[in-house]
Amino acid sequence: MPDFQHLLLFIAAGWLLNLTPGPDVLYIVSNSLRSGARAGIVAGLGITAGCFVHIFAAAVGVSALLATSATAFTVLKWMGAAYLLWIGIKILFSRRPQTSTDLMAVAASQPQRPLKAVFIGGFWTNVLNPKVAIFFLAFVPQFIAPDATSPALAFAMLGVLFNLNAIPVNTGWALVAAWMTKRDAVQRGMHWLDRAAGLMFIAFGIKLALADHPSN
Repeated sequence: MPDFQHLLLFIAAGWLLNLTPGPDVLYIVSNSLRSGARAGIVAGLGITAGCFVHIFAAAVGVSALLATSATAFTVLKWMGAAYLLWIGIKILFSRRPQTSTDLMAVAASQPQRPLKAVFIGGFWTNVLNPKVAIFFLAFVPQFIAPDATSPALAFAMLGVLFNLNAIPVNTGWALVAAWMTKRDAVQRGMHWLDRAAGLMFIAFGIKLALADHPSN
């Protein structure tokens, strides 16, 4: 596990990254707009459950990665770095097209579902997204000490921490979305949040691209 200072950085980075709008956020927001805050919170819990699948699958992959060849490490490293850079550049230079009116239109176009179906939908929305697994393989290992005696266990623990820290953020998205059904001005300040998250993705991508194989 990282020291206290790096652990705080990991938590802060996780919160910032979870605040960045994406498919999971849109799923939470659309359900919250359509059926209220409760449905949005349940949607977030379904996404959290699905994320655990990626965490433990990636933890096994990390342990195998550290024991395999430098070539396999380099291939995965560049895949992760390219993905992080692509996400960062996309966020950094994108415009925010979604307004509260747009989100409500998306929500209104879909029928209401029971909470069980909302939870299951969130679960599979996350599990069936291969980019989530690539993200964990690219992001979490940067906070694991090179001399860690059990990299897979450290990865799993950090992944669980990242996932649990996402719960209040997802809940916040649900509550804000429910509030948006009554108000029409909540987009201010999100521009700078997107820019900060984009720069962080790019920084992590560069750091990963420059990383050496653990055997070196």
